[in-house]
Amino acid sequence: MTLTDTDFINSLNQGTLGERMGIEFLEASAERVVARMPVEGNTQPYGLLHGGASVVLAESVGSIAAAIHAGPERIAVGIEINATHHRSATEGFVTGTATALHAGRTLATYEVEIVDDQGRRVCTSRITCMLRDRP
Repeated sequence: MTLTDTDFINSLNQGTLGERMGIEFLEASAERVVARMPVEGNTQPYGLLHGGASVVLAESVGSIAAAIHAGPERIAVGIEINATHHRSATEGFVTGTATALHAGRTLATYEVEIVDDQGRRVCTSRITCMLRDRP
């Protein structure tokens, strides 16, 4: 199932994370989700994008992909994230891309890469989401 229409992307961008952290979703399907976030406003006092902000972006794109994959008949319950921070971003935007590694009936796993404006890795992570049938 692929949901890339403008209305769906706009609905993602109007959520709480979009408002609080400036996360803007650019692409969304069960196979791949892409979003970007400004470094400004999501930094520590010394101006570097801290690990927590990049993990929030990684978790956001992975969770959205798993929820799209789950569809209306299943629900995403529980998430495990393993993240590695490679460098800090100091300006501009960071972009997170979640790509499906496995999307089955009860489990969805995504690899997420966060890069800065120069294309350098800021954070990489693997997100696994458990899926269950809706009651």
